[in-house]
Amino acid sequence: MSYDIIGDIHGCSGSLVRLLETLGYAKVDGVYRHPSRLVAFLGDFIDRGPDQRGVINIVRPMIKSGAAVSVMGNHEFNAIAYYSQRGDGRGYLREHSEKNYRQHEMFLNAYEPDLSEYADVIAWFKTLPLWLDLDGFRLIHACWDESWINRIKQHYGSILLSDALLDAASRPETWEFEAVETLLKGKEIPLSPGNSFQDKDGNERHHIRIRWWDGAATTYRQAFFGPESASTHIPDDEVDGDHLLNYSHHEPPVFMGHYWLEGQPQGLAGNIACLDYSVAKPGGKLVAYRWDGESTLSNEKFVWVDRQEK
Repeated sequence: MSYDIIGDIHGCSGSLVRLLETLGYAKVDGVYRHPSRLVAFLGDFIDRGPDQRGVINIVRPMIKSGAAVSVMGNHEFNAIAYYSQRGDGRGYLREHSEKNYRQHEMFLNAYEPDLSEYADVIAWFKTLPLWLDLDGFRLIHACWDESWINRIKQHYGSILLSDALLDAASRPETWEFEAVETLLKGKEIPLSPGNSFQDKDGNERHHIRIRWWDGAATTYRQAFFGPESASTHIPDDEVDGDHLLNYSHHEPPVFMGHYWLEGQPQGLAGNIACLDYSVAKPGGKLVAYRWDGESTLSNEKFVWVDRQEK
C-alpha cells in the first residue's frame, strides 16, 4: 500500500483540503479518498488555526472509514490532560493556567460550549496511537526512541494512551512523563548554565529540542532542532554529555511532525523526515510525503501547499 504522510495541520482546514485535492483525493460519500492510496497523519490536528472543527470533521471520518491512519500529537495529548481531572480530585492533569489556556484557546472556543461534543472529541483523541510501526515505515509525532517505546509496551501492553499511562505521564517525577514527553515533544537537553532563548510563543526556554539522530551535531546550535529563525539565539558551545539516539540508516523510514520547520521541505537523513513546516503561521506550508515503499527517501516526493487563510 502507498501512503501520503501529512504533517501538523493545527486547525488549518483550508490548507488540508487544498493539499488533499493536490494529492488526488476527492470526497466519496462525504469522506476524502484516493483510489489507490491512504493518508497517514502525524497528529496535531488542533490549536492555533482558524477552523478546529473543520479539520476534525475531515480527518475523523477518514480514519474511521479506513482511508487514513494517524498517531497522536502533543496537542491532542495536552488537550486530553487539560480536560481530565486528577485522581485525587485536586484539579486537572494539565493545569488550567493562563499560558495553557492561551495554547488551547482556539480548540476550547470551538468545542467547550457543547460539553457532550467536547467529551466526545477528547475520547476520540484517546483512540490515536502514540506511534505506529507499519509495513516498511514508522510514524511518531516527535522522536522515535526505541527504549521508551519498548518500556511503554512492556508496562502498559499497548500503543494507546490508557488512563493509567495518562495519569503517570502527567506527573513530572515519573519515567512515563519523560517517555511521553520524548515521543510526542522531542528529546531535550539543557543548555549550558546561564543560557536561554525565547520559543515561538515568547516563553523563555532553558532546554532545547535536538536533532536526536545527528552524530555530526557537536554544539548546542548544531544540535538544535526547530525553526531556523530561533537557532541564532542558541549558543555555539560544545554539547556536554551524550545526547544522541541510535537510529541506524538500516532502520525503516521514520516520519515525524512537531518542529515548526521553515524553508524548502526536504529529508533530514536518508530514512528520516519531518513534515511540520509551520502551516499555522504566515508563510507556512502544509507538507506531505508520497511514500511508495522506498527505504531511502527522496526530496522529489515532498508535496506541499502554502498556508490558506481559511
